[in-house]
Order: sequence, then structure tokens, then C-alpha cells
Amino acid sequence: MATTPSCCTPHTAESPTPTAAPPSGAPSCCRPPAASGVAPRFLQRLRNTDRSLLALLALLTGMAWAAPAQLGPSLHFMAASLAGLAPVLALSVALAAGIRASGAESLIGRAFTGRQGRAIALAALAGALSPLCSCGVVPLIAGLLAGGVPLAPVMAFWLASPVIDPAMFVLTAGAIDLEFAVVKTLAAIALGLLGGFATFALASLYPHLGRDVLRAERQPQCATGKRAPIPSVQWSFWRDATRRAQFGAQALSHLRLLVPLMAIAFLLESLMVAWLPANAFAQWLGGQQAWAVPAAVLLGIPAYLNGTAAVPLMGGMIGMGLDRPVALAFMVAGGVTSVPAAMAVWTLVKPRVFAQYLVLALLGSTLIAYAYAAWLGLGT
Repeated sequence: MATTPSCCTPHTAESPTPTAAPPSGAPSCCRPPAASGVAPRFLQRLRNTDRSLLALLALLTGMAWAAPAQLGPSLHFMAASLAGLAPVLALSVALAAGIRASGAESLIGRAFTGRQGRAIALAALAGALSPLCSCGVVPLIAGLLAGGVPLAPVMAFWLASPVIDPAMFVLTAGAIDLEFAVVKTLAAIALGLLGGFATFALASLYPHLGRDVLRAERQPQCATGKRAPIPSVQWSFWRDATRRAQFGAQALSHLRLLVPLMAIAFLLESLMVAWLPANAFAQWLGGQQAWAVPAAVLLGIPAYLNGTAAVPLMGGMIGMGLDRPVALAFMVAGGVTSVPAAMAVWTLVKPRVFAQYLVLALLGSTLIAYAYAAWLGLGT
């Protein structure tokens, strides 16, 4: 999962990369001016601290105050779970960092060329295989739309991308099982195909829906209708010193992001195991309830915080009786409609396209979960 430093604004098609360093004494984008005094320096360090680490510390502090007797067992559960998942975590980090260092993510742009039907299918597949997160994909989407790529393949990629990526596949296979990881990947591709072809059909019936989709501030100043050439890919990136350094930096960045999130998820799972009845989720969102899948889809909008944390959390819920199609509905809908993903769409396109994105995400997630239930022979 790729990350963008929170203090920097990602460069989009309309925001060129700076060509000169800021004047001496001027505040930098990624380095705020130094604060004087002990309290301001402390607040500045607090703002620069990773939010997932702060959330983990806040959760541990809250547990120590509200449930001190549970703190020890929960920490043991968290440590044991992290140790058991360490090989999978290391493999997913190496995979994500290798994709970035080799430049393999630049191949995504090739999926949007050719006839629209073929482009939609390839874009959905590229979205499921893409290592880009919901925010990191914004510059790519902005460049594609500004370069004249039709909305349908872009929508296919945009819907499939937040659901799964190669590193998340490895984590899902390790924390839940390989079957669920494969099903989630197929769900991402199916959601992309459904959204892409639905967008293509709407644009064919109402051509104005597929035109002028970017917000005014996202429109390129000098659009030429041509996309930038795709950079070369170097699979043996370890032979290049610069790419080796990038691999190390990316791996460290992923570890700093993933470990606190996984720790939070395992702490929450330990609390559920300790405080909730074993069949609680089977009763609340049981597979025989007609509203289980729609409830999980709607619950994913506010409750889904991060794909990394959702994997072990859903694994624990499945172990406590939650049906797999309901868990799939939550993870697919939550990944596409979570606050970061939704805000990334909202800031880039006009409200009608944003509404189309949400409707396709919710309907598609519901249909896919019902299809998975039918394949398993459940009565959801």
C-alpha cells in the first residue's frame, strides 16, 4: 500500500513539480518552520508523529485506565498474533516495496489504451493488482482524465483499486486464508467490471455524463490530449543503487504504517474475544438474515478505517461466527467508500461523478456478496 507524506500535497496533472528549492528561511512543504519554546516543540513533534502510532498509544492508554486487568492478556494476544503473522507481513512489505522500486506500477497506464471494452477489462484487472492506495491513486486518475481517457475504464480502475493489492492479498491469505484472498481479488475485478461497463452504458445513453468530469480546479491549464510516456521498468532493481535505496525507504515506510495498524486490529480482536459472546456476530449479522449483507455494506462506510486493520479484524469476526459473504461485503464496500477513498474521489471529480461512484460501489458490493453467498450455498 503506497503512502504519501501528510505534509505534502501530491503532484497532479495541474500542479507541476517545483524546479527550485525555496529561498533560505522560507518554510518548506515538508518541513514546517521550527517552533520556539518547549510546549510548541512538543506539539510540533506530536503533529509529525504517525497517526496510527498515536492511535495505538491512545488505545493502550485507554485500556490501562478503563480495563487494567485486560491489558496484559491483550498485549500477549497482540504480540503472539504479530509474531505468527511476521513472515507474511515481511513478504507483503517486500512485495510492495519491490513494486515501487522496480517501477512496475507504471505499467498501469497501458491498461487504458485500445477499445473501451478491452480497456475496461484491463483497467479492472490493473486496479486489483495496483499497489496504489486510495489517495496515492489521485495523481494517476487526474492525469488519465485530463489526458482524454474515457470515464468508463477510469471508473473500473478506481473501483477495483481500493479493495485489494498484492501486499493486501498476502496479508489476507495469512490472516484469514487463501480462499478468501482469492475471492476478494475476484470481487475487486468484478466490481471494476460492473462499474466500468455500467459507466460505459450510461455514457452511451447520456453522452454528457461522460464528459467534463473533473472539477474546475483540477482541469489542466494547457491540455494537449496526450499522456506522458510510460517510464521503463527495471525488474532487477537491486542492481541500481538508487532503486535499492528506494526499496529500503519504501520497506521502512510500509513497516511503520502496517505494524501499528495490525497491532490496533489485534488489540480490538482481543477485546472482542474477551467481552463478546462467541456467537455474537452470527446472531447480529447471521447469514440467514436477509438484511445481513446490506447492513454490512452500509456499516462499512463509517466503520471501515483501513484495509490493513480490517483484515485481521474480519478474520477474528469470521472465527467468531460471522459469515464470509457478510465479511466480504464489509471489506469490499468499506474499502471503496471509506473516508479516505471517498474524499479522494470528491476532491477530483464533479458531484454527479462522485454520486455515480458511490452508487456503483454500494450496489456492486451487495451483488458480489450475494453471489458469493450463492456460491457457498448460504441463505443470505
